[in-house]
Amino acid sequence: MPPLHHASLLDTVQEASSIKLNNRIYDMQAAGVDVVTLSLGEAFFDLPVPSFEGLPASRLHHYSHSRGLPLLREKLAKYHASTTGVPVDPDHEILVTAGSKAAIFMVLTALLEPGDEVIIPEPLWVSYPDQVRLARGVPVMTPWYDTVEDFASYITSRTRAIVVNNPHNPSGRRLGAEELRTLHELADRHGLFLIADEAYHEFVPEGVEFVSALVLDPEKRHTVVCNSMSKNYGISGWRIGYVLAHRQLTDQLIKLQQHLVTCAPTILSYYLAEHFENILEHTRPQIQRVVSLRNRMARMLAERGVECLPGDATFYLFTSLGASRLDSEEFARELLDRHRVAVVPGVGYGASCGGFVRVSVGTESEERLVRGVSAVASLIEETR
Repeated sequence: MPPLHHASLLDTVQEASSIKLNNRIYDMQAAGVDVVTLSLGEAFFDLPVPSFEGLPASRLHHYSHSRGLPLLREKLAKYHASTTGVPVDPDHEILVTAGSKAAIFMVLTALLEPGDEVIIPEPLWVSYPDQVRLARGVPVMTPWYDTVEDFASYITSRTRAIVVNNPHNPSGRRLGAEELRTLHELADRHGLFLIADEAYHEFVPEGVEFVSALVLDPEKRHTVVCNSMSKNYGISGWRIGYVLAHRQLTDQLIKLQQHLVTCAPTILSYYLAEHFENILEHTRPQIQRVVSLRNRMARMLAERGVECLPGDATFYLFTSLGASRLDSEEFARELLDRHRVAVVPGVGYGASCGGFVRVSVGTESEERLVRGVSAVASLIEETR
């Protein structure tokens, strides 16, 4: 076979570090190795096996509307109006697609010209920089200790957008009202888009109201929200995400949708539309349980003298290695080899993050979590 000559663009793109690691964990588990998995970016819920009875059998196996099933868009519009107070037009301001990753990539592709810059604060979700590169843009990362007030110093004549993840993977931090106001002021002053990845918006502590980026821009003049039903409701393998944006943008996104995936999975869209309220009722108590568990593990680490970046939401902890002599990749390898505990090296979340690891509490029992978190704290102590 002659050598493959691939596109040079792909030389600038890396495998997603968290997914690459978890593929190795899957292989180890298939070989019978017991691994305490604190590396998976999802929550395991007790969910009923879906039944598709009562749904329109003649339509389930075929294409559906490229904007998303109309009934599902109506349910999503009503849901966001009730939870954020922001009206959303289901016919023109929502596009349902195959997961929020696809949603973010299509938004970047629709907005960026070659060489346009996108500001991405660290710790960043691992796909943001490479998605910007694939969209022919230039990612501009800011170190984890910068604040939103510092972002102005990174803005140039080529800056097109700022991407924020709220609540935040990997720290669990929520943006405050003043921080959101600052971001909107920057967008207005410099003619930028604010792309808000709100895929964890349900994962907030009990009694806390999540504030969407749309609240300060209900007309969606410069705000684009990407979100995920599959992530929020513990069905990550279903790959159902969506975009909330002004009609001018969704009219462009539908072109990408039609040429890339045609439509979101029809059978799953029908199920989610018909069972929307029941799914929320079933998963919300489990969401509260995992958020509470996350915060208990944070306290446990603190009692061992291990710091995490501030946060109280999602199911992630961005854990500082403190005075450990190991960098994040060395630490993760040592932890897996010696203790059979998997975490994600922090360097995957940005160049400034090599002194951290990401710990996820969404997929293990509390007993196994305590074992894994204890191993993290012990290895930090042993490698000072």
